[in-house]
Amino acid sequence: MRNRISVAAITLVLALTTPGAGAHSPPGNAKVYFIGLADGAVVESPFKVQFGISGFGITPAGTTGRRRHTAGHHHLLVDVDQLPDLDEPIPRDSRHIHFDRAETEALLELRPGRHTLQLLLGDEQHEPQDPPLISEKITIIVE
Repeated sequence: MRNRISVAAITLVLALTTPGAGAHSPPGNAKVYFIGLADGAVVESPFKVQFGISGFGITPAGTTGRRRHTAGHHHLLVDVDQLPDLDEPIPRDSRHIHFDRAETEALLELRPGRHTLQLLLGDEQHEPQDPPLISEKITIIVE
């Protein structure tokens, strides 16, 4: 019994004192989501899309210091069938839109038709947090 307690105590001390322990790790209740845009919505282009976050913060890309461990910035995935590699920086192209200045909304222009949207939060180097903060994927119809 005494050995079990010692091992548990050592493990706890190492977890708490190891540099980076918990860095970039949002709490379990953190989430990202769309505000006012539901799955199945019909919109006219261009349209405003708003990004919500709870339980974690928003900060611009490249932020340094302690704040970078408690916040990130939004990336909007448009018509992406498969999530990017979550161990690498999020790609930057017309389907992976970066909001580097900590923007929480955008005016989006899409061709008429069916589109999917999903949010993925990235850290100061555009890498997803661990565990990643990903919204539900929604489908919209642009008229």
